[in-house]
Amino acid sequence: MPDYTASFQTSFSLRPPRPPCQPPLPPPIPPLSGTPTLASPPSVLPTQIRLAQIVEMIHVASLLHDDVIDKSPLRRGVASAPAAFGNKLSVLAGDFLLGRASATLSRLGDNEVVELIASVIANLVEGEILQLKSVHGEELGLAGGPSMGQGNLDIYLQKTYMKTASLMAKGARAAVVLGGCKEGEVWKEVAYAYGRNLGIAFQLVDDILDYESGEAALGKPGGADLQLGLATGPALFAWEEHPEMGPLIKRKFQQEGDIELARDLVRRSSGLARTRDLARTHADKAREVLALLPDSDAKGALEMLTERVVKRTW
Repeated sequence: MPDYTASFQTSFSLRPPRPPCQPPLPPPIPPLSGTPTLASPPSVLPTQIRLAQIVEMIHVASLLHDDVIDKSPLRRGVASAPAAFGNKLSVLAGDFLLGRASATLSRLGDNEVVELIASVIANLVEGEILQLKSVHGEELGLAGGPSMGQGNLDIYLQKTYMKTASLMAKGARAAVVLGGCKEGEVWKEVAYAYGRNLGIAFQLVDDILDYESGEAALGKPGGADLQLGLATGPALFAWEEHPEMGPLIKRKFQQEGDIELARDLVRRSSGLARTRDLARTHADKAREVLALLPDSDAKGALEMLTERVVKRTW
């Protein structure tokens, strides 16, 4: 089951699948038209629809828990669940969704899919722990202070994979498994590479919008990352150009005027542009792996999605 989180210096490339552990089968009879096709039905299977519902339940559960951890007052432009109903009910609601998602997942009857989606839930927790270490590592005795360089950016992108891209990557891979993809076929790897790169691009743009957009556009408070003490891509890139960003990051933007100064340093640097370039690199890589698929309306929609992810303003 792929994670490939060891290095995030470049966008994720397609990794060829391992050969199947079975005797070779006779070659398939080519289609009459000579056009490559996938051995899949022309419509979405009921199990794939159920998988989409499971993925969304896990997504909503993660948002409920995130709003508790981050003490967020808004979600989608209205009061967040903790603000409206309190932390206890919000945590219980998230746990309930995870429980229902797990039960539904078990009924899909595919062990590989169960393992993939179960590992997503583990990744969400691992990503939250990485974020906790980056903000409160010293006081918890978990890690030293942040240091400028590629290693710090790699940790940020690894956290991005675990908290955002893992769900997209493994959800896409699971859908292809349910569609009948056999071990050793490339389609599972295409789906995983697409979802992984798309997910990282999506979160990078989200981190840009935290600086560029206001509360009305985002549906949540602007500048929330800095208020939480989080140094995302724009701040990390700005640090390379403005050393004075370092002390702000190390003290989690807690002193009076730190947030305003950090936003000003980001604006005066190429941090936003470099983060957008990185998002574009991942989106382009997601589009690139789709070249292996035959032309179809579905492929066109997936290609269009790579554009919308980097051009969105909310």
